[in-house]
Amino acid sequence: MLLATLAHVSQEVAATSARSRKIALLAELFRAAEPADVPVVIPWLAGRLPQGRIGVGRHALKDPAPPAETATLTVREADGVITAIAAVTGPGSQTERRRLVQELLGAATGEEQRFLIALLFGEVRQGALDAVAGEALAQATQAPPAAVRRAVMLAGSLQSVAERLLADGPDALAEFRLTVGRPVLPMLAQTAGSVAEAVARLAPCAVEEKLDGIRVQVHRTGEVVRVYTRTLDDITDRLPEVTAAALALDGDRFILDGEVIALDADGRPRAFQEVAGRVGSRTDVGAAAASVPLSPVFFDVLAAAGDDLLDLSYAERRTTLDRLVPERMRVRRVVVAASAGDAEVAETEAFWRATLDRGHEGVVIKALDTPYSAGRRGAGWVKVKPVHTLDLVVLAAEWGHGRRTGRLSNLHLGARRPDGSFVMLGKTFKGLTDAMLEWQTERLRELAEDDDGFTVRVRPELVVEIAYDGLQRSSRYPAGVTLRFARVLRHREDKPASQADTLETVLGNHSPSAD
Repeated sequence: MLLATLAHVSQEVAATSARSRKIALLAELFRAAEPADVPVVIPWLAGRLPQGRIGVGRHALKDPAPPAETATLTVREADGVITAIAAVTGPGSQTERRRLVQELLGAATGEEQRFLIALLFGEVRQGALDAVAGEALAQATQAPPAAVRRAVMLAGSLQSVAERLLADGPDALAEFRLTVGRPVLPMLAQTAGSVAEAVARLAPCAVEEKLDGIRVQVHRTGEVVRVYTRTLDDITDRLPEVTAAALALDGDRFILDGEVIALDADGRPRAFQEVAGRVGSRTDVGAAAASVPLSPVFFDVLAAAGDDLLDLSYAERRTTLDRLVPERMRVRRVVVAASAGDAEVAETEAFWRATLDRGHEGVVIKALDTPYSAGRRGAGWVKVKPVHTLDLVVLAAEWGHGRRTGRLSNLHLGARRPDGSFVMLGKTFKGLTDAMLEWQTERLRELAEDDDGFTVRVRPELVVEIAYDGLQRSSRYPAGVTLRFARVLRHREDKPASQADTLETVLGNHSPSAD
């Protein structure tokens, strides 16, 4: 497939908000694709590089090569160059990466260049998410959409299902079934504003602690245990205590869903960053485990005794979990009846407050009759977390791509220092509507002090109200912390920069070691 085809469809998808139109465009694209194109096309549509971080900075795009006049570059050829870029290491690597980037851009047309630049910097934001792509795949191959969704759920990969479907048609879907030892994408939760709202929507339900750890899926077949992350990475060798915990259970063919957390001497959760660092550590696992021991806490079971439990209700799955896993390894919860009265609502509110007091990040409310919708943000699970807000100052903004081309999008956010200067706490482009983008682009142009073609640095005058989930340690920013899941709520034209929140306020509201 020519890259021009993908770039053009990506632009059209970005230009429409209609889900049906997105699906139709992507279905047409899949009809034109070969099975071997799929491992590249699908992640690129979602703005992901299969190679992960490739070490390319903005300097590599300085004085870009002129675009090609004719489209000849294929998707797989472009992917091959990006793979080569990712493999460059050692002295002179920046120069070599720049050479390869310029070679790639020189083979691309103007439209292709714009797509590639957005892709390299994680700025392909067009709503072509896996759910939409799955519907398009079903339409392109005349397969039942529900069957495609289930196959993707069980395969843990849209790409692998797409390859088989495009090669062999709908009959290939029968190959995808739940298998102990092969991970599936986890079920995710929607969001509600309050516990009472979620309980009213889902009762009868369970209200469970929401732990701020790392999601894990634990598979055991006989004496063999495998541990996977929510992105299906195998991290078994890094978590010997999880393997030991799974081997201590009575069952020998099961799949458990849960989290690993680290607890201090008082039983309170340690920093999320400590857990993430421990899970990410590949060297001297024994020393890492001694320094930051992890505890698995389970809240669901997908298979037991080799039987597929996905279609059972949550109440039935939880009964199985209670038989299989001891209480100390199960998440705390309270159960609410269908006709929740004042006493039950008060109990859930008390559980919510107690959960926060224990240092956890919120609760998840789960309808007792819901099946396990792997890989989907099912309506039967709803999370509730306290919302934190800050008024921060815009220090710079980056030019957008895709639907945001020509508008200033990704905001650099700063808090006030005691001396009146500002310290950067992170970036965000989330939460901005089209109207907000239009307004802030004009306003930030008025405040612009420097524009290098990618980032516009501005006078620190525009205040924005930011919602976020907490702080985490980060060596990338001068304060040593950054905001977790920051999103823009509104522009505060009524507030001068001198009244924006201070770094002292930010650090005083949250301890990074507790978030």
